[in-house]
Amino acid sequence: MQNTVRYTALVVEDDVDQRELVSALLEECDMAVIQCETAESAEVVLERVGGSLSMIFTDVNLPGEMSGADLAVLAKSRFPDMTVIVTSGSNAPELPAGAMFMQKPWRALDILRQAELSMH
Repeated sequence: MQNTVRYTALVVEDDVDQRELVSALLEECDMAVIQCETAESAEVVLERVGGSLSMIFTDVNLPGEMSGADLAVLAKSRFPDMTVIVTSGSNAPELPAGAMFMQKPWRALDILRQAELSMH
């Protein structure tokens, strides 16, 4: 029997519809998905299972003290090889090296493409 690795993505978005849509797209790529509404809850996930995550997709504007850009800095400092995508309808914030910005409205194909890349 062949051993298959299931990749896991963390989706951080306060808009439920957006979060569900991104999660559904990533699940279509056969990724497991963990959903969070705030960067603070995502930080807890990073502390617990960060080493098993292959990708984070986060909005910039989130409720709470931390922004998605702050979360990107945290994730990239702890897990430099992780795919980190930050999205916003506004201009791109300052992001750490290796993090990617995706302008809203994004296309589903762009998310699927990045998910595929994060699994290699």
